[in-house]
Amino acid sequence: MLDARVVKRREGFTVDVSLRVAAGEACGLFGASGAGKSTVLACLAGAETPDDGVIRLDELTLFPPPLPLHRRPIGYLTQDASLFPHLDVSQNVRFGLSNGVAGGSEDWIAELREKLQIGSIWHQPAHAISGGQARRVALARMLARRPRLVLLDEPFSGLDRHLVRELIAAIAEWHALLGFALLVVDHDAEVLARICPRALAIEEGRVVQSGAWDALRAQPATPLLAQLLAPL
Repeated sequence: MLDARVVKRREGFTVDVSLRVAAGEACGLFGASGAGKSTVLACLAGAETPDDGVIRLDELTLFPPPLPLHRRPIGYLTQDASLFPHLDVSQNVRFGLSNGVAGGSEDWIAELREKLQIGSIWHQPAHAISGGQARRVALARMLARRPRLVLLDEPFSGLDRHLVRELIAAIAEWHALLGFALLVVDHDAEVLARICPRALAIEEGRVVQSGAWDALRAQPATPLLAQLLAPL
C-alpha cells in the first residue's frame, strides 16, 4: 500500500496531494499541463524532496526523512528514457541489479527481452538505437528490479499509436503478473483509462475529484475538467 501526502511549493501555488494506492491497483493522475502531477511523482520517486507531508510504502517510510534512492523499491519512467549512452542495451537493462541479475533469475531478463522485442538490439550501444527502442529498453530496466511501486510520467509522449498500444499491453500484463502498485500521469484521458480504472483529477496542485472514469465524465467537478474530458 502506498499511503502518501505530498506537499511541494511551486511558483504560483503549492502542490498538496494525498493519495492511497493498494498493491495490484492502478491509479491515474489527470489534469492540465502544469497542474502538479509530475511534481507528485517526482517526490514519490525521490527525484525531488517534498517540503512537507509523509510518504509510506508498506513498512517503509520514504519521507521524512528522504529515503536514499537505492533503497526505494520503486520503478520510475518518464518521457526521457535516460539510458547510459556508453553502455549497450544489455548493460542498461541490468544496471543497478545485484550481480547484474534480477533476483538471481536470468529467465526474467530473457522474458523482458523477448516481450519488449529488444533482442535484436541487445548488444547495440544505447546511443545507436531509436527513440521508440530506447523507451522499450527503459521499461525493461525499470521492471528488471521487480519494483513494488511503478510510477509512469507520460511515458508514451511522442510515440506512434502502434507502439503506445504495444507498451500499454506490456505494462498491463506485467502489472497483473507482478502485482505492483501503479501510478500513471498522462495528458490523454483515453490513454490513462486503458491502464487505470480510476483517477485523481488535479488542478493547481489540489485534487478536485477522484473516482472511476465514468463518474468523472458524467459529472466533472470543474469547468476545466469538463473541458479536458470532453470527446475530441
